[in-house]
Amino acid sequence: MRTLQLLSGQTIPVLGMGTWRMGENARNRQTEIDALRHGLDLGLSLIDTAEMYGEGGAEEVIAQAIATRRSQVFLVSKVYPHNASKRGAITACERSLKRLQTDYLDLYLLHWRGSVPLAETLDAFQTLQQAGKIRSYGVSNFDTEDMKEATHLSGGNAIVTNQVLYNLMRRGIELNLLPWCRQRGIPIMAYSPIEQGRLLNNWTLEAIAQERGVTTAQVAIAWLLHQENVIVIPKSSRTEHVEQNYAALDLKLSPEELATLNAAFPLPTKPVSLEML
Repeated sequence: MRTLQLLSGQTIPVLGMGTWRMGENARNRQTEIDALRHGLDLGLSLIDTAEMYGEGGAEEVIAQAIATRRSQVFLVSKVYPHNASKRGAITACERSLKRLQTDYLDLYLLHWRGSVPLAETLDAFQTLQQAGKIRSYGVSNFDTEDMKEATHLSGGNAIVTNQVLYNLMRRGIELNLLPWCRQRGIPIMAYSPIEQGRLLNNWTLEAIAQERGVTTAQVAIAWLLHQENVIVIPKSSRTEHVEQNYAALDLKLSPEELATLNAAFPLPTKPVSLEML
């Protein structure tokens, strides 16, 4: 597994498992647990979640999946904006830790900007870090101006990542946000790498996948893994999908294939606001 080094000194895998929409249906719980466990067996040690996912249900699924294996996992969770006050973020983190049945998170993120001042959230994150409840902290769905504002606040220089929507259909961050983060050693965590399945029927991706004997999802993920300073967290709720995602690590797209994808999914001609799903 390739890794990146965070500003905190931690190493983080470049490919992990997302859990959005997990923990919402009890009938799917064992399938979700099995998928996460299979990913850990393969070496996909990065698991991303949030208190929002299934209103804590995804965290409870993860707790069962990683029981007795916590030391193998790089565990990420996120706090709701309305819970991101000084006291609220600390309490929310403690609830997440209880659901996850662990005493620390490797990384804790503000899910998106809300009405709570960023300075207050960063203060809470520093308190949690000093208490050993989180090892690093960062943000999610922050555009360039948000990042500039946050990094100039007390504790802002310790932000280690920004989790945003990034895939072949959503390349706007390449114009400003991605270069800005690269210059400062702040990796981007790319969520929804296959655009919630909408990329799977693209004929350009299908042609490359058919030629290489892989899936369209693997091509889309491999394209993201080709990008410098990017971490990819596709949702993995079935074991077969976990195996396919993991295999994307070994899929090296040729210069010709990359050029074809760039032509099929061109950059915006002018800066666009950060998109969210």
